[in-house]
Amino acid sequence: MDTILLLKAFVLGIVEGATEFLPISSTGHLIITGDLLDFNDEKGKVFEIVIQLAAILAVCWEYRRKLIDTALHVTSQSKAQHFVINLFLAFLPAAILGLAFHSQIKAFLFSPLTVAIALIIGGFGILAIERFPLKADTKSIDNMGYKQAFQVGLAQSVALIPGVSRAGATILGGMLFGLNRKTATEFSFFLAIPIMFAATALDVYKSRDMLTTSDMGMFAVGFATAFVSALIAIKFLLRYVASHDFKPFAWYRIILGLIVLWYFHGA
Repeated sequence: MDTILLLKAFVLGIVEGATEFLPISSTGHLIITGDLLDFNDEKGKVFEIVIQLAAILAVCWEYRRKLIDTALHVTSQSKAQHFVINLFLAFLPAAILGLAFHSQIKAFLFSPLTVAIALIIGGFGILAIERFPLKADTKSIDNMGYKQAFQVGLAQSVALIPGVSRAGATILGGMLFGLNRKTATEFSFFLAIPIMFAATALDVYKSRDMLTTSDMGMFAVGFATAFVSALIAIKFLLRYVASHDFKPFAWYRIILGLIVLWYFHGA
């Protein structure tokens, strides 16, 4: 196996795991990093899709008790049923729009320019939302209403545009619709499971002819580093939201977006 290719897989795995659940756009960072590493061909795009699964599994591991408890009691416990229905309602908008426009999004929006613009606009959007006098009446996932779940799902749909950030859209969307910061963050983690499983399965199926056994080492390295870095990022974000707002992430997005614009289109 090419050592340089393994190093690229290692770096991209860290980038995926570290950014997937932060409001800074993992897809955007992967597109940018892939371009910088010259690993943005069709096989590189398939690799990026596969390592997303590691980030999903990190969430499953971190919240394994909640997920197992829900699975065991979904047919008998109203709380578990309520949680599953909320996830389904939040999953639905992005799933429908993603299936309908998947090819167009891949063909026309996956570019550094799109990412840069989305990073900058999203950064200013976060700054604006943080200035709103938000009502955080819902302080637990179990107390979320069906309408709130669907509204968070609508917010998540905006993240079909690369660079917007699925985590950012769902967390900030949740805050706009009455969830406190911690609840919005945790629901974003849970919502990542069905939407990312669905997106990854669809992309892997469509790209199955490009997967070969000779690439197993590369995929294994990226998968492992994405899993570990995602676990670290999840724990970090949960601690962070306990006493901080998202303004630093907003300024990071704006600065990064401007750098990307300069690097890819102004240099």
